[in-house]
Amino acid sequence: MTTASSILADDTQRYVRIADIEIDPAQLSAYRTAVTTQIEAAIRLEPGVLALYSVSDTDNPAHVTVFEIYASIEAYQAHLEAAHFKAYKGATQDMVKSLKLREAVPIVLGAKRS
Repeated sequence: MTTASSILADDTQRYVRIADIEIDPAQLSAYRTAVTTQIEAAIRLEPGVLALYSVSDTDNPAHVTVFEIYASIEAYQAHLEAAHFKAYKGATQDMVKSLKLREAVPIVLGAKRS
């Protein structure tokens, strides 16, 4: 398990992406299953995936935000080639109505073990 101190060790080398996703409301349950499977596999199998968070808006559950932290740009590129990510993309392609990806620059990244 990653500790807060190891996440904070060198934030400037981290690669951060934010995905704003609109899901077909009729397929929201299936999307949640697919994203859960993908995130669990990525965290378990990819050492360069430091954090993946998927949340939905309270007032609009079909609006999903995914916050991603990778050890490096290379770790992100490897993630895109991972079998579980490709399976997720294939399974959700007809569920996603829109997708906007944004890069972010880490100022400070902190996490506490729960």
